Amino acid sequence: MKKSQTFKVLLCLFPALLLTAPLFAEDGYRLWLRYDLVDDPARLEEYRSVIREAIVLGETDTLDAVRAELAVALPGLLGQSVPFVQDVVQNGTLLIGKRDTLFGISERDTLFGEVPGIEQALSGLGEEGFLIRPVTVRGTECVIVTGNSDRGGLYGVFHLLRLLQAQQPFKGITISSRPRIQRRVLNHWDNLDRTVERGYAGFSLWDWHKLPDYIDPRYRDYARANASIGINGASVNNVNANPLSLTREYLIKSAALANVFRPYGIRLYMSIKFSAPMTIGGLETADPLDPGVRHWWKKKAEEIYGVIPDFGGFLVKANSEGQPGPQDYNRSHAEGANMLAEALAPHGGVVMWRAFVYDNNVPVDRAKQAYNEFTPLDGSFLDNVLIQVKNGPIDFQPREPFHPLFGAMPQTPLMMEFQITQEYLGFATHLVYLGTLFKECLESDTFAKGPGSTVAGVVDGSLENHRLSGMAGVSNIGTDRNWTGHPFAQANWFAYGRLAWDNSLGAEEIAEEWLRMTFSNDVSFIQPVQTMMLGSREAAVNYMTPLGLHHLMARGHHYGPGPWVSGGRADWTSVYYHRADEEGIGFDRTASGSDALEQYAPEVRAQFADPRTISPEHLLWFHHVDWDFAMQSGRTLWEELCYRYNLGVKQVQQMQKTWEAVAGLVDGERFQQVKSLLRIQEKEARWWRDACLLYFQTFSKREIPAEYGPVKVKLEDLMKIEHPFAPGH
Repeated sequence: MKKSQTFKVLLCLFPALLLTAPLFAEDGYRLWLRYDLVDDPARLEEYRSVIREAIVLGETDTLDAVRAELAVALPGLLGQSVPFVQDVVQNGTLLIGKRDTLFGISERDTLFGEVPGIEQALSGLGEEGFLIRPVTVRGTECVIVTGNSDRGGLYGVFHLLRLLQAQQPFKGITISSRPRIQRRVLNHWDNLDRTVERGYAGFSLWDWHKLPDYIDPRYRDYARANASIGINGASVNNVNANPLSLTREYLIKSAALANVFRPYGIRLYMSIKFSAPMTIGGLETADPLDPGVRHWWKKKAEEIYGVIPDFGGFLVKANSEGQPGPQDYNRSHAEGANMLAEALAPHGGVVMWRAFVYDNNVPVDRAKQAYNEFTPLDGSFLDNVLIQVKNGPIDFQPREPFHPLFGAMPQTPLMMEFQITQEYLGFATHLVYLGTLFKECLESDTFAKGPGSTVAGVVDGSLENHRLSGMAGVSNIGTDRNWTGHPFAQANWFAYGRLAWDNSLGAEEIAEEWLRMTFSNDVSFIQPVQTMMLGSREAAVNYMTPLGLHHLMARGHHYGPGPWVSGGRADWTSVYYHRADEEGIGFDRTASGSDALEQYAPEVRAQFADPRTISPEHLLWFHHVDWDFAMQSGRTLWEELCYRYNLGVKQVQQMQKTWEAVAGLVDGERFQQVKSLLRIQEKEARWWRDACLLYFQTFSKREIPAEYGPVKVKLEDLMKIEHPFAPGH
């Protein structure tokens, strides 16, 4: 059997076996790709009238993936067979193929003729956009799904299926969509031994020991899930990279993954160790200006593209947290990135160079260091380099202001880095919907070119008309049967992908879409659970780090509270950030303190400069405030802290009540799992509240208001709690 034929057989086989109506209990494996019968009779009749047959024109691996998806999805959703045919003979034919195949080949012209507006509609959709619209072919009513490439058709089919799953109106509608961001990448912090740094859903998906000879069916389901939300890249290894990933043995293993990803429009990327020319290349230096080093990277790039022809490029963590980099040789980040960019440029690859750099030996506020190092380099990076910037200036905290680099490097494309895995938000045991966090950052106004210069505009390239744009999400995926540990953590993977495709979408509509696809279309389920999701991140902020507090977690593994963490490296301690003393609490980042505020535009500085007018959510991020400071609520700061910490616990208790109320509207297995996890979340919310309030009380010397009841634990007991085997560490 030929390789392409084998691929087609496997492609059709695996989804049919794994993702049709469940052979086992509803365990979450199907994610949002649940193709169960539409339960609204009117919608079902509408869909059946519009989709009776399907034509997929073209013979490519991507179109084979489309056929395989439709072969499972349409019978499942419609409850009847939808045959693949070769010609239009009746109303209700679904026509799928790229533009040139449907409309540009002479022998098909007699079939499809000329469809008014098609050229104009497709001209602005690029290589990945799609068009769904009704057409009339030889007097028959059809629906076309098309784009300028097979990938456009693939994304269009998934969008069509999303409409059917969410039971949305379909007959007669026209939809066109294109991604606002070019490189939409998942960053897997996965190690070669299958452990996952900051991973809370089991081990790594990638079984490097068995690759390339055994291809786990789950790899393809992973690719399907990503393609369904528009993710088009995966960096498969940890940013704290093992140089072995670049050896021939592991490149061949990576190529096997790339072969699975390719039909779904996903490019494979790789994190690299800057010192690889020394550790695996036998050179005496990794100096980016050394001719031998440059030649080594050029030959390595040629080797990579020899086995992975559509390789996406390198992700680089350099001169941060002990990782080697160009500064080891008194070279700049630009000189390091450009060396790699030159090696990749002939092959179309990019360098994603992380701006997460800080050094405890630098006597400056850690929040300022990335800005100080990178803004002088604006304009000196080659045009296939993206600077990958975390959403906030510290490190994926429950709440941070947007990173000051956004809007400060107009000549350089900046790539957003969000963390999907919940390193600082309760791991996979806390229900925290991150769509609201992502949107809060993207909608922030940098004022770089006046009002309306949002972070979203910086990232998608529209603000400065950059050719390259990108967004990265640190994956929360593992070998747990439901992929993400917590059933609701799937929503964060989903929300990331949808916002990377279209950053104008709202957190509310994404949550509803996910709930409809993943659980139920029953509005009596959707409305309360959507409200629960939308409030969940604020609840976590309240019981962990209210009012702009940050970095209060335990040392190392980051599990649970540790506001008392001190000693050793200062910028890895909690006391460095909250700066509590008998006078007050908070990090002064105004001109009287570290002056990190000066890194923002004047309009942003005006929002944050005055403790009396700043949003309370950012107060202690920018100001050291007296315990008796009068808050906008009328409470003192100490009273407000007590209120917020207790509010967070109450919000989790309300989440429990909400979930209990929908018990009959969701399958029993997932209901019980979420119920159990919410019980853990409430217990840990109390743990956070008690630990933080009791610790800060040692400075404030003020009583916890009686309305919150006596604290039944002792601070010294809480400080003795250890979790040496916490996951993800």
